[in-house]
Amino acid sequence: MLVDDNSPDRAWERIAELSRLHPHVRGLRLARNFGQHAAISAGLAHAMGASTIVMDCDLQDVPEEIPKLLEALHGDVEVVLAQRVDRQDSWLKRTGSQLFYRALGWLTDTQYDPSTANFGAYSRKVVDTLNTMPESDRFLPLLVRWTGFQTHKVAVSHGRRTEGKSSYSFGKLLQMATRVALSFSDKPLRMVMTAALVIAAVAAAIVAFSVYRYTSGDVQVAGFTSIIASIWLVGSIVIACIGILGLYLGRVHGESKKRPSYLVWQDTRNWP
Repeated sequence: MLVDDNSPDRAWERIAELSRLHPHVRGLRLARNFGQHAAISAGLAHAMGASTIVMDCDLQDVPEEIPKLLEALHGDVEVVLAQRVDRQDSWLKRTGSQLFYRALGWLTDTQYDPSTANFGAYSRKVVDTLNTMPESDRFLPLLVRWTGFQTHKVAVSHGRRTEGKSSYSFGKLLQMATRVALSFSDKPLRMVMTAALVIAAVAAAIVAFSVYRYTSGDVQVAGFTSIIASIWLVGSIVIACIGILGLYLGRVHGESKKRPSYLVWQDTRNWP
């Protein structure tokens, strides 16, 4: 199963050629670029094997490691993740990936191993479970983790990228971490509540101190600077809280539309 997320590099022509030469190779072409995890979801929804391998097409996920992953997928193990012990990415890419997973782990209160990603073997039970999840905002590692199925890691070699460059810039990684956190965690909302309680405690202390000074006869006229500073401080916090609530409301609005996470434009299985 090869999924073309409407790539601009003429990947579909190559997929179509392979499908005609090898009928067992199936290709899907999405209507537009829906994103990596939506494309993975499309592949999983159309995969029919007893076990499924998920891997990227840039060959940094080395195909020769697939037998090792399938060999570990036995017994109670339902997920085998490829652990890249020696990543062949640039220092900037590795640093961005580590920061992404740290931020994501902190926002979702979970721990992530930056050496693992989507490359892995998944049993039929896991694939069927993932296909039943209705949310349109997809992120494979978190969805797999949520299932709770037994997971095993296997050390694999990591290939060097020979053509093109990754589309995940630091800004996109940060944007993805924020989006995933809003979709899979309520920690930002809890942080807003904590900030509100802290501000209320500080305000109560200031009021108590002001009352004490009043009763002791040490009353001073409040200055312009302190008033303006207080207004800006409280106002900025209130705006930030409203912004976080707005982001969550936006995610809820998006999910309420119940639009599919991807649309298949062409499927080689339907060719005459």
